[in-house]
Parts: sequence; C-alpha cells; structure tokens
Amino acid sequence: MGVLFVGLGTMGQPMVKRLSSSFEVTVYDIDGDARRRVAAELGVPELPDLGDVPASIDTVVLMLPNSTITESVLTGASRLLNRIPAGGLIIDMTSSEPASTRSLARVAASRGVAYVDAPVSGGRRRAESGELAIMVGADDSAYLRAHPILETMGARIVHVGGPGAGGAAKALNNLLSATHIAAASEVLTAAAKLGIDPAIMLEVLNSSTGRSQATEVKFPEFVLSGSFASGFGMDLMLKDLGIARRISEEAGVYMPVTGLAREITENAREGLEGSPDHTEVVRYYEARNGVTLRA
Repeated sequence: MGVLFVGLGTMGQPMVKRLSSSFEVTVYDIDGDARRRVAAELGVPELPDLGDVPASIDTVVLMLPNSTITESVLTGASRLLNRIPAGGLIIDMTSSEPASTRSLARVAASRGVAYVDAPVSGGRRRAESGELAIMVGADDSAYLRAHPILETMGARIVHVGGPGAGGAAKALNNLLSATHIAAASEVLTAAAKLGIDPAIMLEVLNSSTGRSQATEVKFPEFVLSGSFASGFGMDLMLKDLGIARRISEEAGVYMPVTGLAREITENAREGLEGSPDHTEVVRYYEARNGVTLRA
C-alpha cells in the first residue's frame, strides 16, 4: 500500500511521522519549504505536484484546514480524486462539514474509491505520541481497511457511523470542549474576585466533581502559565463550533448552554488580534471581571 499524505501543518507533521514508521509514505503540502523539510527529516519522497501522483499510490490521507480546501484538492483544480485508482482509499482527517463529506464520499464511490472521514482530537502533543482520539465515519468495509493506518496515529479509534458522522462527532466534541473552557473561566475568575488563588481553586476542582480536561490540562499548562500555547487556534475552534451550530439547527436540537458558550467564544475572538490560541477565551472573562488568573 502506497500512501500519499497531504497537509503538513501543525498536526500533519507529527501524524505523518508516526505513519511513515509503518507505511511507505509520500508527502505533499502546498508549502514547498515545509514539504521538503518533512521529506528530508523522514527520509521519504515528496510530491511536488498533485497532478503527478505515482502509480504506486492507492491511499490518500488528508489533513487540511477545512472542507473548502479538501473539495479543491479532491475535485477542484487539483482533481486528486481522478488520480486515485479504482479500489483506492481516501482517509480525510480534516475537521470537515458533514454535508461536504457525504457529497465527496458519493463522488468517490462513483469512481470505485472508498471514503473515510476521520477527524482527530488531542492536539499536537498526542499527535506526537500517537495517542490521538479518532472519530471515524465510514461504512464497515472502509473502516476495516483504514484501521491499520489510523492505529499508527491514534490510541482511541471509534467508529461512529457512516461518512460525515466523524465530522459531526468532532464538531460536537469541540462544542463541549469550548463550553468547559468558558465555564472554567467563569468559575476561576469568580474565585479570584473572592480572594481564592486560581491555582488553589484548580486543585479544588481537580479533586472534586467539577473537573474536566480544561481544568486538568488546559488551565494549569496554558492559562495560568500565560503561554496560551495549546497548539489549537481559536479560529479553528470557531470553525468547528460553526459546524456544530449548523448541524444541530438542521436537526432541530435545543442546545441553549453550549450555544451560549459558542457566542461567548465569538465575542472573545472579536477582542483579540492576530491568531490567538483557543484557550485565550479566558482573557474575555478577565477583562469583564477585572481580574487576572496569571501570575
């Protein structure tokens, strides 16, 4: 099995490093410098042009920023889908719009190509250790074909349904994650106003029922330290929250609590310049409440 890995960004680089230890991998990224650097580091071939895919490639793994770019690569100007042989496999690990994924899966099926959507959770650190959580949307046979590839990058692989279900699960997961961050920001700024040291309050939460991944990992490592270096940008979080909003509205789901957390994240983004980390939502609460949680 020859694998083409497309997308060598923050997550793609450590993921392809794990993958290349078990499979024959060729790498591509629109950024030529990144492509050459990763190829040299891993000792694997680089593909300078998606129009020149080697005949040995029968599997493509995509790790791209959004559905628009995925569509462009597969069916737009690059038309990569046309260069995958019948019987081939696409594993789309982008956090994609479920409707777009379902459409691409139908096009792929018409060409005899299996399509798997498999977005990830865990951030760069777990990508480096191969411990990502992977939510898979695919039919049973495609899931079984993709599993040996996915298990090189993830420790928890959950088959959640057909094509598009993976993207839906990822968006809903991130909606809850954003809600945890907003709620923890409220509680910790309240504690600070009441004279409780934020680090002490985190100790209380993490030894009690209020704990979450936000309080156990994100606040002590990225917020109280002031680093805001979780590796996941607020704009990417807002993209996923937008997907969650659209699919929940289409399904007629009542979601007032997580919906408010999404609005707060949007409001927080308006007051931040550049490319803030998603944990910087706390700055919004610090400004509103007149306290700081950082030493």
